[in-house]
Amino acid sequence: MIKAVVGANWGDEGKGKITDMLAQEADIIVRFQGGANAGHTIVNNYGKFALHTLPSGVFYDHTTSVIGNGVALNIPVFFKEYNEIVDRGVPAPKILISDRAQIVMPYHILLDQYEEERLGGKSFGSTKSGIAPFYSDKYAKIGFQVSELFDEESLREKVERVCETKNVLFEHLYHKPLLKPEDIMAELMEYKKMVEPYVCDVALYLWNALKEGKEILLEGQLGSLKDPDHGIYPMVTSSSTLAAYGAIGAGVPPYEIKKIITVCKAYSSAVGAGAFVSEIFGEEADELRRRGGDGGEYGATTGRPRRMGWFDCVASKYGCRMQGTTDVAFTVLDVLGYLEEIPVCVGYEIDGEVTTDFPTTVMLEKAKPVLKVLPGWNSDIRGIRNYEDLPENCRKYVEFVEEQIGFPITMISNGPGRNDIIYRNK
Repeated sequence: MIKAVVGANWGDEGKGKITDMLAQEADIIVRFQGGANAGHTIVNNYGKFALHTLPSGVFYDHTTSVIGNGVALNIPVFFKEYNEIVDRGVPAPKILISDRAQIVMPYHILLDQYEEERLGGKSFGSTKSGIAPFYSDKYAKIGFQVSELFDEESLREKVERVCETKNVLFEHLYHKPLLKPEDIMAELMEYKKMVEPYVCDVALYLWNALKEGKEILLEGQLGSLKDPDHGIYPMVTSSSTLAAYGAIGAGVPPYEIKKIITVCKAYSSAVGAGAFVSEIFGEEADELRRRGGDGGEYGATTGRPRRMGWFDCVASKYGCRMQGTTDVAFTVLDVLGYLEEIPVCVGYEIDGEVTTDFPTTVMLEKAKPVLKVLPGWNSDIRGIRNYEDLPENCRKYVEFVEEQIGFPITMISNGPGRNDIIYRNK
């Protein structure tokens, strides 16, 4: 059976913790899209970790962690991360890397940096991890699959060919030093040494695992609103963030994905540019940011302060619908314990009309939040394990959100640790 863990909103929903928790029952955890451009923060017995490419199941010795073909694989970053967790006492995780995964090339990162620099004030707020140039090359069919590292002759020819076209940009658009094919080849040969022990036909491995009745967990990155088709285009990422893409990015049959756990935060936060209707500012935002997450709301990859907002029922209902949600995991509920009253965004006012359906970006830019204020519970709920033991106003908040989004909240996270979770039988 396959379960997918994905985000409902802009990313930063707390997927890492939920994946880490669900990995207890899983045999295999697969990253199926994205690269090192977003991170998952995990707190467990080994300490606090920000993972970027490693699947969030690496802390268990019974699991195999898989990099699927849909991932933008930055090989040096991946192994640096691998070595860092092992150096901190985590047993060396079992890793498999798809022979069809594509490689983030050194020039992808340069192109990302140079383009953001060129755009200046009109930039996309990229993490400059090379993601957009990587996926552009993948779909322009000039990317490099891991399997190509093992045929040196044709690899060299392709590197020379690609450098020719890239150097036109480097010279005439960005006015930067040219790429040298021999330098890139030398780097790729280093990459080959690093990945060689882990490369396999991941789709076949997962097919056989399914036949043996193994439990597989697909781990998504970012959330529905960063999807290039269904998100706040163009302020999106470059790979699909939806559970449906898990079938493609891991190479598994779509009908095997039986459970889609969509992670939703009890308030909103976002990193990067783009429309964010329920956003709050000033002291109100600063206080929520300071109290938020574990140690505050700052990007796990960038360290940038996240933009803060109240819970957005319109965006979350849409985000859950696009994921095909079976279960909602509601995170960081404990953070809201300091508030006497909690505003919730229940609709968008666009050109004088109120809608509860999430619009396209052009309309979204004009949207103003319609807020409903709920009473807070004004107490610390960490340590509570049973739903019935939560303060009445806290339960009312959960039930109000559930009714608005129309999907069952079956898990509530009330602290950063692996065991800070309340299961709610629906």
